[in-house]
Amino acid sequence: MHALVRLTIIFLLSFFSSHLLAQSKPNVVLILLDNTGWGDFGPYGGGEMRGAPSPNINQLASEGLTLTNFNTEPQCTPSRSALMTGRFAVRSGNQSVPLGVPYYGLIPWEETVAEKLKSSGYATAMFGKWHLGKTKGRFPTDQGFDQWYGIQDSSGDAMWYSQEISQFSTAQDLKDSLPDHEYPWVLTAKAGETPKQVKKFDMEQKRLIDGELTQMAVDYIHEKSDSDEPFFLYVPLTAMHFPTMPSDEFAGKSGHGVYTDMLMQTDHYVGQISKALSDTGLDKDTLFIFTADNGPEDPINGNNQYTGWTGPWRGTYFTATEGGLRTPFIAKWGNNIPAGKRSNEVVHLVDIFSTILAVADVEAPNDRLIDGKSMVGLFTGKTKKSPREGFPIFVGDELYAVKWRDWKAHFIFQKSKFSPKEIYSTAPKVINLKHDPKEQFQAAEPYNAWLQYPGIKLVVDYKMSQALQPDVPVGAPDSYIPPPLKSMKQLRSKQ
Repeated sequence: MHALVRLTIIFLLSFFSSHLLAQSKPNVVLILLDNTGWGDFGPYGGGEMRGAPSPNINQLASEGLTLTNFNTEPQCTPSRSALMTGRFAVRSGNQSVPLGVPYYGLIPWEETVAEKLKSSGYATAMFGKWHLGKTKGRFPTDQGFDQWYGIQDSSGDAMWYSQEISQFSTAQDLKDSLPDHEYPWVLTAKAGETPKQVKKFDMEQKRLIDGELTQMAVDYIHEKSDSDEPFFLYVPLTAMHFPTMPSDEFAGKSGHGVYTDMLMQTDHYVGQISKALSDTGLDKDTLFIFTADNGPEDPINGNNQYTGWTGPWRGTYFTATEGGLRTPFIAKWGNNIPAGKRSNEVVHLVDIFSTILAVADVEAPNDRLIDGKSMVGLFTGKTKKSPREGFPIFVGDELYAVKWRDWKAHFIFQKSKFSPKEIYSTAPKVINLKHDPKEQFQAAEPYNAWLQYPGIKLVVDYKMSQALQPDVPVGAPDSYIPPPLKSMKQLRSKQ
């Protein structure tokens, strides 16, 4: 065969094989809301019943899978840590929001889903709230994202610039003493860059930022539609976190208060991102996930128009109650996920890490404890059962409860983060969630005694796993590397 012909054939085979490889890896778009009620949107009984129609989220549910038993960590930073790493937040030293501490977040040793996908040929982008570190080495573009635009900490920081805060002399004295870079800013960066300040993140920007993030996501999808490179797009919006401030376009639109205005606004933004995928034809091979980081804020943070609707569940964030843990979750993936499917199987936020990697055919790290389980079988309908039956529930450093199927054992119970702790040192408060979604009553004895076997075993298994590799200490420096992961055989040989 002529040498030129051979070279041409080799080139074409190489080109088409790389093209097919790129096409075999689906895109992933992940929208994460902040402090959102399980029942806020139509697929969960909210929507019009809530005073805020959600036609776009309703449509998304009709085209994909709706989970009614999707669970998170009880706070923002822990949930984002779990989502990014596939590890319960306490393992990564991020079990609490960083109140009053300058140094926090994911140490460089942690591997995020963005890092794993990027190493497998994915383009990665994030537009939104990070809340997993604000020092060099801990920004999103240090943790696997090619580009980032958004805020580093809580969206509540917009209050820093408000007149209400400035009227207090102590607050003004503190402002005068802080360097400019410590103020809340909207930031942007590319991988390897130091984030640049774009504009102050004040109350006006809080009104506008979700619309801005949505437009960036839409533009990114259109840009990537001309490329064979698969992409991971992460859009953590600031809704529904306080201060609850809809844009001028949606202010007053619901007629039922600013929270419901924000729900309608958020539904519109989700619809815009979904439409961009449809318009470009990318929806057929894109895993599209819509969820939230934890349940709503306590009504004490404002009057009732500022808080989320938890449906039948009791409680809010910062607690081990179902209202603080259960959030909306809807996933769509072309023909791979049956349309209109609903499931009440137990799924946890850590499982999204493992599921995304499985969809992308990327192996999870094997040198650390990964708590996530792949839900591809459940999502695609190949199995009706989740590989997860339960999980331990930490609020900060303390083990508050363990959930197993439709049962929960509380060791520490709080109605809200402002309530006193009820400590059950002799025997846990056992709840049957099917009979008692408000978690008010101890399940009748002796019908609750059996929970010690499957439920308490989850706690024992977790404690044993900590002996295989210790948790990352809170406030660990960038140089910290956990000891090597032991096997159960090694552990038993030392006992």
